[in-house]
Amino acid sequence: MSDQETAVIVGTGTGLSASLARKFNGAGMNVALAARDVDKLSDLAAETNAKTYVCDCADADQVAALFAGVEADFGTPTVVVFNASRRVRGTIDELDPGEVKEAVLVTAYGGFLVGQAAAQAMIPAGKGTILFTGASAGVKGFPMSATFAMGKFGLRGLAQSMARELHPKNIHVAHIVIDGGIRNPHRQGRVEGADDTPDKWLDPDAIADTYFHLHLQDRSAWAWEIELRPWVEKF
Repeated sequence: MSDQETAVIVGTGTGLSASLARKFNGAGMNVALAARDVDKLSDLAAETNAKTYVCDCADADQVAALFAGVEADFGTPTVVVFNASRRVRGTIDELDPGEVKEAVLVTAYGGFLVGQAAAQAMIPAGKGTILFTGASAGVKGFPMSATFAMGKFGLRGLAQSMARELHPKNIHVAHIVIDGGIRNPHRQGRVEGADDTPDKWLDPDAIADTYFHLHLQDRSAWAWEIELRPWVEKF
């Protein structure tokens, strides 16, 4: 195998993950795209010369199989991005416990499984970057969003703990708070350019630039957390 870097994106979709795939591919990296439904990724995979892997991030066996597959295909991953989450909106008295459990398993427990597998691969190599996509819901809880808050608060705590544990091992762990909606022309019910206040959306390519910069940061000045928001977003 070559010394070419490898980026693994877990929870790949058409928005931020697609921009990350293009950014990593443009930097000459191997790209591995993981999702429960990989059929939707065929165009993106072709565009970014990526390999796709079926993976439910809340299933320990599937996460283990993902990293074993990446190791066999490309070697030890250099960058791992956890970009998966699940939302269940509703008032606290009406939320379905089963749906809440599944959502928290994806958003927080899935982050643990992917983070653990990434660490297990990177510790022997003595290097690597693990990035967790967070949200403002992981900093402050909003009405009708208890499920998302639980998942994202858990993910943030995981990232902070991992950063303190793994930074001395030369593995950069960072949590990115995405405070606002990400522009996505493929999202149902939204048409690119139709909104009269385009500045309120975060540009996924600009976010991807920040993720890549985190990977390139010198270890003397690593960031464990960064918040990204459009200027119109109140905080």
